[in-house]
Amino acid sequence: MLEYYGTFFDCVEINSTYYRIMSPYIFGRMVERTPPGFVFTIKLHRSMTHDRAGMHENLSEFKASIQPLRESGKLHGLLAQFPWSFKNSKPNREHLLLLRSSFSDDDLYIEFRNASWSGHGILNFLREHHLLYCSVDEPALPGLLPSGAFLSGDKGYVRFHGRNKRSWWGGDSAQRYHYSYRKDELLPWCTKIRKMGEEAVRVYVFFNNCHAGHAARNAVLMKKLLGLSTPSLPGEQGDLFEDM
Repeated sequence: MLEYYGTFFDCVEINSTYYRIMSPYIFGRMVERTPPGFVFTIKLHRSMTHDRAGMHENLSEFKASIQPLRESGKLHGLLAQFPWSFKNSKPNREHLLLLRSSFSDDDLYIEFRNASWSGHGILNFLREHHLLYCSVDEPALPGLLPSGAFLSGDKGYVRFHGRNKRSWWGGDSAQRYHYSYRKDELLPWCTKIRKMGEEAVRVYVFFNNCHAGHAARNAVLMKKLLGLSTPSLPGEQGDLFEDM
């Protein structure tokens, strides 16, 4: 399905690497099945962001697994997504620096969930250490990182998680990310993304509301709202998404 995906989009965020470290052969095949100019961002394994106990044991294997992407020029960054329990503290800031030194040759995007990481002081810290901020759209809940578009370097990264307030804390991932954005919810983000694009050399936009096909439909809608050309999805008729 990757070849088909490549007819709609020019980049993909690989999420499965959070759960398991894949073989270099798999990434080699991904390189072969995507057109020139197509790029990948890769989510770090959970041992590097959540469990952390086995990080050192997995570093070499993880680096080797993504080597085909790096050699092809299609690896355009790594995403470190941290859990809500990862709060702004000296040990956790030191862990960010450890990740920076461990992947010194790669763009490293940092996604926080805890609101303690909000503020210009954090952006300055990331800039100082050449770490890239991951902007998010997610429910407005106490303690959760506020949504917003920010840059800490020359590249931007935005992830749309949906706005399921009721199921964010208590539901499983299927309930948490089972959300379809309406046009009026995405339009304000178009302005923010365009502004980011004026200051950055590249801005990545990904939808993590991955259940029931919401992510693909919302990504196509966002491309249209931004004035980017894209083929129509199967079943789409004219301005099917105009009233969403």
